[in-house]
Amino acid sequence: MTAFDTVIKNGIVFDGTRIPRYRADIAIRDGVIAEIGHVPAEAAERVIDADGLHVAPGFVDLHTHYDAQVFWDPYCTISGWHGITSAVIGNCGFGFAPVAPEMRERAMLSMTRVEAIPLASMQAGMPWDWVSFPEFLDSVERTPKGINLLPYMPVGPLLVWVLGLDGAKAGRKPTDAEEAEMCRLLEQALDAGACGWSAQRLMPDGPSAVQLDHDGTPMPTDVMHDDTCRAFAAVLGRRNEGFMQMTISSGSYEADRARMEEYATISGRPLIWNVVQAFDHKPEVHRGALRWLADCRRRGIRVYGQGLTTDAGFDFTFEDWNLYDDRPAWREATVGTIEEKLAKLADPERRPGLRAQVPMTVTGPIPDIVITGPKTPATEPYRDHTVGQVADAQGKHPVDAMLDIAVADGLATEFFAAPPNVSVDNLREIVADPYVLFGVSDGGAHTKFLTAGRYPTETLTKIVREHGMLSLEEAHWRLSALPAMVAGFENRGVIRRGAPADIVVYDYENLEILPREVVHDLPGGEWRRVQRARGYRYVLVNGRVTIRDDAETGTHSGQLLRHGGSAGGLAAAAE
Repeated sequence: MTAFDTVIKNGIVFDGTRIPRYRADIAIRDGVIAEIGHVPAEAAERVIDADGLHVAPGFVDLHTHYDAQVFWDPYCTISGWHGITSAVIGNCGFGFAPVAPEMRERAMLSMTRVEAIPLASMQAGMPWDWVSFPEFLDSVERTPKGINLLPYMPVGPLLVWVLGLDGAKAGRKPTDAEEAEMCRLLEQALDAGACGWSAQRLMPDGPSAVQLDHDGTPMPTDVMHDDTCRAFAAVLGRRNEGFMQMTISSGSYEADRARMEEYATISGRPLIWNVVQAFDHKPEVHRGALRWLADCRRRGIRVYGQGLTTDAGFDFTFEDWNLYDDRPAWREATVGTIEEKLAKLADPERRPGLRAQVPMTVTGPIPDIVITGPKTPATEPYRDHTVGQVADAQGKHPVDAMLDIAVADGLATEFFAAPPNVSVDNLREIVADPYVLFGVSDGGAHTKFLTAGRYPTETLTKIVREHGMLSLEEAHWRLSALPAMVAGFENRGVIRRGAPADIVVYDYENLEILPREVVHDLPGGEWRRVQRARGYRYVLVNGRVTIRDDAETGTHSGQLLRHGGSAGGLAAAAE
């Protein structure tokens, strides 16, 4: 009888703690790292040859929206393809519990614009065998998982449950009794295993209001009363557990920052702020954010910034595009059915308003947008041209040039917009802050536009290998141990004895992100854009191989990590 289930032999180990790399074997027993050092191959049932490969703790993704997708995609791709072994769901205050049966359709509709998750996929793929949040967690626990999941209690459903949809959407201040009931439900969620609570607080008509409800109105969390956030923060303080996540405008908004400081102070718990983002035309935005975060640290206030460290651009058509919602004229013109949107975007009387409100928050300038997929003979000549080139040739405003092409194609034209954060120098400034969390993958959301779940691979290939902004030791701490520590993933994010065996084994020199693809693999006949990785020889979750040579093995050893912990080992991960 062998002493170990698996031994990873002769790898170069980056243990996540920032100590220098070292060559060692890693022995695994019952899903847990049992020995590190020299382990004879014959001591294990299975041997993974890691000679010439890097061995590191699995990556931890703190910002995803796999609350629906996990029910039809156990690997939570694309994150699972890029070395993510643990992820937090329920970000931004958006989720599906508690939800009364008669409100299920409305709950799914609410995710179709704010996170651009296809309605048909949710309708076909979600079991809806729950009402309460604890029942939702039980359902997630039952479903097969290729990665570990840690749930926030998203406060949007709480607001709707207690205040009613109309009251929540109006931002009505709760009565004392209603506030007490919401706090009771939050306590219930925490008792069941939630890691804390989350909320999006974007000004409905502000410069970052790009995440709205299906009808173009604010989400309930956007207009919730500040006293409700204070009450929720106090719940965490009384329990001395959990943490908070807030999506708040990234500009220099002193009132927003003061609120986050207040919530972190009331609770005494960490607060993760999304998002530290570089805008190349406004570098003062990220620089001011970094100064504020450093000041919070000096004053002992536990606010962490999560940085947008990927430059994944946006592939989009105006059939689905919603990320110009920060401009009211564009928001109104892009709400409705495809037929309604086509009529509005073709309407010459609307064009002056659209030209006057040129968006630049999410994408770069409109003239730089590339026409990548014309759909008719009339628009084919514009393939691979920028909107600016077409506008100059036709003597049109860029907005008219872009929309005339889209209208001619029935809104099916594919465009590519580079993000506003392509400057390597600005990225270097964000990466240089040792306490900025990496990611904001938005995994499971915006799947027709965005492939930001590639960020761990991009960190290793671009930030480390190409530009030398970090050492590999530092990169693995930022990708694994730091987010695990902030989020309370117990004993994860590091390679050490007694830790769950969440491990990536990769070929550093040949690691790469593959080109974008369109795949028709969603329920309800829907499609999405993906980017796969090459170079992950093995990914282990709780000691079992879930990825081998960049392909899923069909092993579902992921766990629901209630409170960030687990029973550990294979018993808890049994299929």
